[in-house]
Amino acid sequence: MLSCQRRTLPGSIPLKTTRTHPRPQKHSAGLLLYRRKPNAHLEVLLAHPGGPFWTHRDLGAWTIPKGSVVPGEDLLAAACREFREETGLTPPSEEPGRYFPLGDIQQLSGKIVSAWAFEGDFDPAGLVSNTSPIEWPPRSGREVEVPEIDRAEWFAMPAARNKILPAQIPFLDRLARHLAKK
Repeated sequence: MLSCQRRTLPGSIPLKTTRTHPRPQKHSAGLLLYRRKPNAHLEVLLAHPGGPFWTHRDLGAWTIPKGSVVPGEDLLAAACREFREETGLTPPSEEPGRYFPLGDIQQLSGKIVSAWAFEGDFDPAGLVSNTSPIEWPPRSGREVEVPEIDRAEWFAMPAARNKILPAQIPFLDRLARHLAKK
């Protein structure tokens, strides 16, 4: 059995994966946009994956806007690029202190996701997502273009915990802990 360990970002949980055969580990990077309402409650922007597989899925299906990292690419730069591609919103420049690192998580698929949080605002009605081809129905040989994100919404933290993929809940917890210290 092969045991792999990966370098972690500050605030991350060390990840250990046991596999019976070596294979490249997929890596994504993304941004978690948050805002504070006048009544002091926190909201986060989550994205719903596009395509027929996700059409009727809601609880535990939403995600932070994220996507694949090109080998050798800076992780924060990849997160900003993916956020722009999936929402149509250009995130602020990568000035020091603008982004808070949320560390890494490992999803059930084995994919590692690195994330950062930043404060801002966005009107979900302005969502403009890139598209990607998929075979649909499966094994049909027919290819269709689907948006990577079909919608985005603001959620208060309790609702966000129910909507987000369970593996990504630690991002919400890390953000809440960070903001509680401020």
